[in-house]
Amino acid sequence: MEALLNEWLWQEQYWLPPGIGWRDIEMKEDEGRFPLPRDLIYTLPLALAFIALRYVFERLIAVPLSKHLGVKDPVRIRAASVPKLETFYTQNGRQPSQSELVSLGKQCGLSQRKIQTWFRNRRNQDRPSSTKKFCEASWRFVFYMAAFSAGLASLINTPWFWDHRECWRGYPKQPVAEIHHWYYVLEMGFYLSLLLCVSVDVKRKDFKEQVIHHIATLFLIGFSYCANYVRVGTLVMLVHDSSDFLLESAKMFHYAGWTKTCDSLFVVFSLVFLVTRLVVLPSRVIHTTLVVSRDFFQPFFGYYFFNALLLVLQALHIFWAYLILRMVYKFVFLGKVEHDERSDVESEVDDDEEEEEPEEEGDECSWEQRKGSINSKLASLANNCVLNNLTNQRNINSRLPKAR
Repeated sequence: MEALLNEWLWQEQYWLPPGIGWRDIEMKEDEGRFPLPRDLIYTLPLALAFIALRYVFERLIAVPLSKHLGVKDPVRIRAASVPKLETFYTQNGRQPSQSELVSLGKQCGLSQRKIQTWFRNRRNQDRPSSTKKFCEASWRFVFYMAAFSAGLASLINTPWFWDHRECWRGYPKQPVAEIHHWYYVLEMGFYLSLLLCVSVDVKRKDFKEQVIHHIATLFLIGFSYCANYVRVGTLVMLVHDSSDFLLESAKMFHYAGWTKTCDSLFVVFSLVFLVTRLVVLPSRVIHTTLVVSRDFFQPFFGYYFFNALLLVLQALHIFWAYLILRMVYKFVFLGKVEHDERSDVESEVDDDEEEEEPEEEGDECSWEQRKGSINSKLASLANNCVLNNLTNQRNINSRLPKAR
């Protein structure tokens, strides 16, 4: 296996610029540490450790914190126990077609309306609670906040933080500091844990984009470490962490119902995201990897592969920036975000299903609509009661002569 990897995977033309071999980048102990692929073996047990730590954190810290902040879970009606409908729900799908409704009605002896109601309640039963979403957001907030603080502290005094040409001076024979080695390993372990938990986490509107983002990030971190793109890689991770913890904090207050705090944090997050992801990242980081790096070495496979992954991430940033700008437009010009376009909102399965998030206080239009609907239902109920009373009274009167 080692011989096969050396022959096919670790070929010098994949990882090193033309004219440079593995022997040329060997370092002595006094020269510093050179990143090696075997260093990334620690990321798998570290990802499992992150999952275990998250489990403990959510139950011991996040859940009590959610109760303290006033997070309330909506009360949902549990679907009745109907084995045939449950089997269809788990095996065939969550939304039966019209023909399937007719077939299920014949099998269960229920009307189509009752079957539709059952499926709606069953879907709502599977929807994640606000507490679960709060716990997930708080865990990510803690990590992103710690990673950004540690990354900024480790990079603020480095020469390549201020002059990006220093990212390539002496490449590829560049020693890696111990703190930057662990910065890489921890970031890769965390994103690997997110990818492993993607099936049990809250499924969001941008689920596919999130999976692509995690995979591209793992490839980006792993390849950049093996090819010793560590200097520019630390800048990429720092740029991403700078806005992520703001988004997670806005989600936390959103689930807690702190509307003003959530809106304020979201405005700050939007500004930081748009500046860092659409200005700083392409103009500084991607520019130095695409253009500036060619002043120090000739392009090779690693150059094209690394930049391709960066461009994939940039495309995702543009997609998320579009969603953010839509929300900002609704917030500024309409005064309220009626439907959350951010990535913290789950993909809806029905437009008429119950809303999980409480509506903002003071929404007069929404209140008037709900009040009108309640009044119409009460009026219909009252009419039915009056008609029933009149009918019963007429029947009683008709039976009185016979009784006499």
